[in-house]
Amino acid sequence: MPDQVLFAIEVMLNGLMAGVMYALVALGFVLIFKASGIFNFAQGVMALFAALTLVGFQSGQIPFAHLINAIFGTRLHHFGFTMPTVLAILGTMAVMVLFAFLVERLVLKHLVNQPAIILFMATIGLAWFLEGLGDIMWGAEIKRLDVGLPMGMSGLIDEVTYNWFGYGFYIDRLDIVAAMVAAVLVVALTLFSQYTKQGRALRAVADDHQAALSVGISLRAIWVLVWSISGFVALVAGIMWGAKSGVQFSLSLIALKALPVLMLGGFTSIPGAIVGGLIIGVGEKLFEFTVGPMIGGATENWFAYMLALVFLVFRPQGLFGEKIIERV
Repeated sequence: MPDQVLFAIEVMLNGLMAGVMYALVALGFVLIFKASGIFNFAQGVMALFAALTLVGFQSGQIPFAHLINAIFGTRLHHFGFTMPTVLAILGTMAVMVLFAFLVERLVLKHLVNQPAIILFMATIGLAWFLEGLGDIMWGAEIKRLDVGLPMGMSGLIDEVTYNWFGYGFYIDRLDIVAAMVAAVLVVALTLFSQYTKQGRALRAVADDHQAALSVGISLRAIWVLVWSISGFVALVAGIMWGAKSGVQFSLSLIALKALPVLMLGGFTSIPGAIVGGLIIGVGEKLFEFTVGPMIGGATENWFAYMLALVFLVFRPQGLFGEKIIERV
């Protein structure tokens, strides 16, 4: 088999892995949209904040240390002990549940039956607030996240592909773990949405707030639940992205890459988030490989958005989204 073909296959496989990472972020958007009918602009910042909190707990960092030192002239930085990874993850999950409760109590409860644009603008404000809170709480420096996930090239895949083709494929072991985690999340969330009482209540709330309230569904409880689950998904995405590229504030920008994923897969489909992520990941890698050298490269920065634009023109609901027909 020609080397160029083998290299293209390797590029495609790495694109699939990258697409899974995009899809992990998109899952959080889908959950919030299914429950409230709004696009949660803060999802990327939630992943950043979860990763910052996890690193802070692991290292024993004192929250708001910089602010305390500036006010009182102290030199506090760490408690003097570290926290085991499992406890740090559980503590971070508790923080994200508390965050969900506060969002419902302080923001969402006052916006019931408001137009979608009002709720969307509220999530924009929430994103900026959460990013500033993360800066004050944990500091802005780049942090290393280590939760024991395997890193580096998969020797097994390299050996197997070399024996088969005479060319070893480079696949990052962290990407393989992310793919398995994403598969488990999709199955679990799909089963939850389709076959549990809370999942059916979630869909009812998304269809009509007042109708859901009239049949005894607690809107506030559903919002706390779905924001908590979305916070857990944000934590998973933050762990994967933070372990891959370090915990830094540019991590919040992964939300922008989730936009075309949602446009392809559909804003209401959990499996669609994965399929859309895989299409974007493979598409941008292969496009850069085949067309990039002819037009100067850097096509990965805009290819996903151009593909999403095509879908908006010809299939605005996405591949798996629900087609809405309105009678006028």
